[in-house]
Amino acid sequence: MERWSKIAEWFDLNREKITLVAGGIGVVFSLLGVRLGLPFDWAWFTIVLCGLPIVWGAAVAMYEEFDVKVDLLVSLALIAAVAIGEVFAAAEIAFIMQLGAMLEEFTVSKAQAGIERLVKLTPTTARIVRNGKEEVLPADIVMVGDVIRVLPGEVIPVDGTILSGDTAIDQSVMTGESMPVDKTTGDEVFSGTVNQFGAFDMTATKEGEDSSIQRMIKLVKSTDPGNAKIVSLADRWATWIVVIALLAAVGTYVVTGEIIRAVTILVVFCPCALVLATPAAIMAAISNASQHGFLVRRGNIMERLAKVDTMTFDKTGTLTYGTPEVTAVESVGSMPTDELYRLVASVETKSEHPLGKAIVNGFTSHHGESFVSVDSFRMVPGKGLEATVQDKAVLAGNEAMMTLSNISIADSVKEAVHEHLNRGASIVYVAVDGVLAGYVALADRVRRESRAVVESLNDLDVMPVLLTGDHVATAKTIGKRLNVSNVIADCLPEDKMDTVAQLQQDGNIVAMVGDGVNDAPALKKSDVGIAMGGVGSDIAVEAADIVLVNDNVKEIPHLVALSKRMMTTIKVNLSFSLILNFVAIILAMVGTLSPVWGALVHNGGSLLVVANSALLLRWAYKSNHVVDDDHSVLVKAARKGVFEA
Repeated sequence: MERWSKIAEWFDLNREKITLVAGGIGVVFSLLGVRLGLPFDWAWFTIVLCGLPIVWGAAVAMYEEFDVKVDLLVSLALIAAVAIGEVFAAAEIAFIMQLGAMLEEFTVSKAQAGIERLVKLTPTTARIVRNGKEEVLPADIVMVGDVIRVLPGEVIPVDGTILSGDTAIDQSVMTGESMPVDKTTGDEVFSGTVNQFGAFDMTATKEGEDSSIQRMIKLVKSTDPGNAKIVSLADRWATWIVVIALLAAVGTYVVTGEIIRAVTILVVFCPCALVLATPAAIMAAISNASQHGFLVRRGNIMERLAKVDTMTFDKTGTLTYGTPEVTAVESVGSMPTDELYRLVASVETKSEHPLGKAIVNGFTSHHGESFVSVDSFRMVPGKGLEATVQDKAVLAGNEAMMTLSNISIADSVKEAVHEHLNRGASIVYVAVDGVLAGYVALADRVRRESRAVVESLNDLDVMPVLLTGDHVATAKTIGKRLNVSNVIADCLPEDKMDTVAQLQQDGNIVAMVGDGVNDAPALKKSDVGIAMGGVGSDIAVEAADIVLVNDNVKEIPHLVALSKRMMTTIKVNLSFSLILNFVAIILAMVGTLSPVWGALVHNGGSLLVVANSALLLRWAYKSNHVVDDDHSVLVKAARKGVFEA
């Protein structure tokens, strides 16, 4: 029983494909005169399988909504051809129309929803402190004013303000900011973000539906696209096509008195090639895009992408790699730079902080694991660390750490550090035995191909816009490095979505490229959403219309250019189809074409349309901009000053 159930389920899922294959067999057998002992022409088999659904659909549309579609003309042609005994012509028409419908259905996938994954980010429990006792209770019962304790590694359950404790918070889920943010008493924290280390107590300032993560869920739901399926040109012109076809057929019959000419006109007026013109080109373009690492989730997206004139980019993980990297190591005393680097890297081997890990990775990639032993180690949450190395007291941390330990920073050092900060770097100061020894600068590295991508988009008349949750200094630095003049910093998820909405209100067709959960609302709101599939979050991927599976952003200009080329191909297909139709109509009027030959002409036209569309399969965009070895000024400086050992 279970076996038959699975067979029935498979048949239901593949019904259209089975119908199309069976209909094709019917046309071939009819053309070859094969009967296999049956008392009827196999063309009837195709008419029943492929033609009756068309007639029924057209009748229902006319009865319920008086909706005139191309299917109405096709139905009239089918009925007329059958009425005069031209069943093969009727079968051909039914099969071609069914093939066109299936091609279109194949290129248009159902809208994807990632809401359930976003909901998984919502914390389910909270450590509520009441009367000095800590209780783990459901997060949805937290009320404004409740005191909540958050331990290292836990997700913050609600928005609030820190009452006591120091820590660093990973806010990338909300802002996309690549660096963890140090937090101390009085600072705001947001639900859905992660406490990296250091326990703290906080007071809840928002609850339930008002929390940040719940607001983001609402944003994604509210922008769930109502984008319509592709409406073919044939359907847009359906009313006129039907009227003209009927007038031409009736007029020809009145003048000539030959019903076969009238039927032939109805047959040749069936826009078979016209129906295939759009979906065949789109399918070929989607196939080409897949070869370049893109998963196009909806057929009409390529059509919309061709009209895009503005492309907004999230910075972290999209135009950059999304991870901190050592860009400079500077000694401000007598200690050699290499020794300073080895010292701080050795101390950071004990740290779980992302900046510490980046320092260790940077050192080992150029000097191997030649660390020195660390005798003692203590974390100072939100500030840095203390350690003893070979009888030396070592401090490594931010400026607050130096102030806490009464380590003075000379004005000349502050000026040099300020230059790094302006380029978007984070600074780790290093003090040895109570004296500042130097500092390490770290920054998110720009992808090698990002500048070439931006310049290629400019060539394609698409304006790039940088949207980021990073601070102004970091955002402007990246923008200048990439030659992007439109930069918007300090963006929360709703800010990114509002910016996209404003650009749309100004008359722009907007594409959004992002990778984080915080990008999901903007991806949904945009006319075309493109997500980074490799480094991107599940929510961003589900919210997007197109997924760049291999994260190779240099392919984005190819995708844009491909969409424009696809539209050119569609216009050529449509022009050819219309010309073919009108020539065939004239020949039918003068009696040169019979219904069968009229159907064959349409077959030939359809094949030429498909062949022209197939040229898109191997089309490639040639950019005038070469990807440099590395556009990161910071990394170049680091290699020149530090890593030439």
